[in-house]
Amino acid sequence: MTKNSTTNWTHRDDAMVEHMIRRGATRRDLLRMLMASGVGMVAGSSLLLRASQAFAATPVSGGTLKAAGWSSSTADTLDPAKASLSTDYVRCCAYYNRLTFLDEAGAAQMELADEFVTDDAQTWEIKLKSGVTFHDGKALSADDVVYSMKRHLDEAVGSKANSIAKQMIEISKLDDLTVKIVLSAPNADLPTILSLHHFMIVADGTTDFSTANGTGAFVSEVFEPGVRSVGVKNPNYFKSQGAYLDSFEFFAIPDNNARVNALLSGDIHLAAAVNPRSMRMLEGQEGVQTSISTSGNYTNLNIRLDTEPGAKLDFIEGMKHLINREMIQKSVLRGLAQIGNDQPVSSANRYHNPNLKPRDFDPEKAKFHFEKAGLLGVEIPIVASDAASSSVDMATVVQQAGAEIGMNLTVDRVPSDGYWSNYWLKAPVHFGNINPRPTPDILFSLLYSSDAPWNESQYKSEKFDTMMVEARGALDEEKRTAIYWEMQEMIANEAGTIIPAYISNVDALSTKLGGLKANPLGGMMGYAFAEYVWLDA
Repeated sequence: MTKNSTTNWTHRDDAMVEHMIRRGATRRDLLRMLMASGVGMVAGSSLLLRASQAFAATPVSGGTLKAAGWSSSTADTLDPAKASLSTDYVRCCAYYNRLTFLDEAGAAQMELADEFVTDDAQTWEIKLKSGVTFHDGKALSADDVVYSMKRHLDEAVGSKANSIAKQMIEISKLDDLTVKIVLSAPNADLPTILSLHHFMIVADGTTDFSTANGTGAFVSEVFEPGVRSVGVKNPNYFKSQGAYLDSFEFFAIPDNNARVNALLSGDIHLAAAVNPRSMRMLEGQEGVQTSISTSGNYTNLNIRLDTEPGAKLDFIEGMKHLINREMIQKSVLRGLAQIGNDQPVSSANRYHNPNLKPRDFDPEKAKFHFEKAGLLGVEIPIVASDAASSSVDMATVVQQAGAEIGMNLTVDRVPSDGYWSNYWLKAPVHFGNINPRPTPDILFSLLYSSDAPWNESQYKSEKFDTMMVEARGALDEEKRTAIYWEMQEMIANEAGTIIPAYISNVDALSTKLGGLKANPLGGMMGYAFAEYVWLDA
């Protein structure tokens, strides 16, 4: 029978076309072959598109991936408890595993754990998978989990998740594969909380993190802080699929244009978190595609409340009215963002407060508050850096708006290298860049509670702290939502953090790279891409 429509084309023939694509056949060669078989031009093009898509979606084993992030430091670490930059998270996801991980929908799935059991959301028993081994051959046991969790409670460790972990008042071993965790109050979010990058499991007694001895899909081969990391496939990985890649190399290229050019020249396969301005550079480029997701990432302007000029609340109120959010969304972020309302829970989260409206852009009202604070005309530096995505452009927008009302704001642009250790959390007025977190409790614990490790504006409120604990134990969803909504209002009205927009993350990648998907923990599949992607030859 003449194959004159896609209806008569068989799956076997689809496979033949896919096979020819893999062997390097050109589009012209394939169309010639299809037409010789009696397939029309339109049908042939449709079949070719379908086969190409199937080819791109079929995992391929082997190869070395080179990927570039945007931030790194000589303080880069292989200690999950201390991880703070994208390069840290990428390494941790490759070399270690968590008890749980978040899927594309934000639901907690089991990883090293087989089961979480609780009757009251306060006392939990965690059953571990059997047969899992660390890179040095040691078998995973409850001792490793107990040790890993207790490290977060040891002040000497300096865990970035200390404030979150403090709710775990008892961590004990019931048997070789069972761990008991008792919380200070009920918290139904525990399986989700333990999916955070900081809660990776390390071997019992580990104190040396010059290399990584984890259970992950890759084994650390090279670790040069602030320079690069190389991981090779773990042949004894407990997941049946394992990694597709033989190895991967990850490093940072802080300059956005340089990162994009490295992709366009073929030096790398993935350029993470590219600036929206780069979209024009990428449009129409053969062999390049983008992965876009909006999950709550943001760049914010932080004004410390415990020092000048932030100690004057009218200065903060003035700045909130001086932020032209619409211009930032449309011009700086090229529309790849949602307008924010100065609190960290984005519309991607079910607890987002939709009734909380952002301050209007009102220069005259801003001027009133600046005059009231006695700061109109006083030179005030705003520290920005390419390390905090789009912050330099945002600072320029604010500076220009200030100049029109006599406000003397200067943009102090500093290098990416050392920004997070020397300026973030320290400068009186500076920018931050926060990755998505799956629950309001995690965001509040990390950023706004009185003892938060990353309290960017030094916001402190006993009422807020009390409400945070109350919300954790509220099993009534209506009550919990009401508490979270009020806490968002408190942040927007009382803290010194200005969040003009929730930014869509754009990862640019070679069309040879397959398997990359969105994840609620951020770009690059929540930084876990190395385990799941593959390279076509």
